[in-house]
Amino acid sequence: MTSAQLELEVVRHGVVLDKIANGYENEGVLNPACIREGDEVHMFYRAVRHGNYSTIGYARFKGPLELVMRSGTPLLIPEEKYESQGMEDPRVVKIDDTYFLTYTAYDRANAMGAYATSQDLKTFTKHPVITPQFTYREFKKLIDCCPGLNEKYLFHYKVLKEHGLGEELADKLMLWDKNLMFFPRKINGKFALLHRIHPGIQLVTFDDPKELDRAFWEQYIMDLKSHIVMDPKFPHESSHIGGGAPPIETEDGWLFIYHSTDDTPKGYVYNACAALLDLKDPRKVIGRLPKPLFSPQEPYEKVGYVKNVIFPSGAVVFGDDLYIYYGAADERVAVASVKLPALLEQLKKNPT
Repeated sequence: MTSAQLELEVVRHGVVLDKIANGYENEGVLNPACIREGDEVHMFYRAVRHGNYSTIGYARFKGPLELVMRSGTPLLIPEEKYESQGMEDPRVVKIDDTYFLTYTAYDRANAMGAYATSQDLKTFTKHPVITPQFTYREFKKLIDCCPGLNEKYLFHYKVLKEHGLGEELADKLMLWDKNLMFFPRKINGKFALLHRIHPGIQLVTFDDPKELDRAFWEQYIMDLKSHIVMDPKFPHESSHIGGGAPPIETEDGWLFIYHSTDDTPKGYVYNACAALLDLKDPRKVIGRLPKPLFSPQEPYEKVGYVKNVIFPSGAVVFGDDLYIYYGAADERVAVASVKLPALLEQLKKNPT
């Protein structure tokens, strides 16, 4: 597909992983985390069984596309109460000698960010939730201290009240914080973590994850505006945006593939998008494509468990080619590629 507006050619390589009649992934495989080691790509994907119960599956590829191994059992399963309904949408990076795999912990009501660490990509140690743990009423009180925010930051709180549920559920439901991912190295000596409080993408930095306690997040949310990397801006982002693949370091900046959601008369449409962030301060956006990098087009992207979904969550580089791995229609994993130099050039042509 060639985008005349962006002067970029996106090559679709099709579906590389699909659901099978397997007890733990018979409803879908989607939204994979990917990391390149040598000539291999390790993939950690969301495996969904009937009842929308998610675990983390594992597959390995020779080069970017040739599947050579797929585990017959989940690599990681829910063990804690806060992840009782599933572990969703992983991302993975390597910082120094440790792999960090982040995921959304879901308990049928709340969606929060947690992570696990590994030295070998085979055994993982889980760590507790590190995103803010506030009810929606508590969240509203905190962001009332931060004027000038996009009004959609209160979207979920307002939905509860509009349905007559605000008084009861606003004191029970926890703030949803998803799309968690580390940068693949420390920035200015600190861990850097992207996360998504609807509708934008925010950055938090810290010396040790143990710092991310309730007091830390109270101060952070009262000053939330200063931590926003991007908010929805373009027509194809009319609903919200969220992190995609962990940022990739280039000479021009951090290449950041993210997703956007367009609220159309026929329902939501999820797109793959791209931005370029400053190497020293990723809150500074150097460039941002004014159009999607690619949108649902093929039958496997338009028809599935959820229609019209391209959800990028992993990316690796081979030579000049950037391979983007994404959940297609919330049911399968597909891959598309673009020339990295051409993408960077287009981003520099679209400064913000």
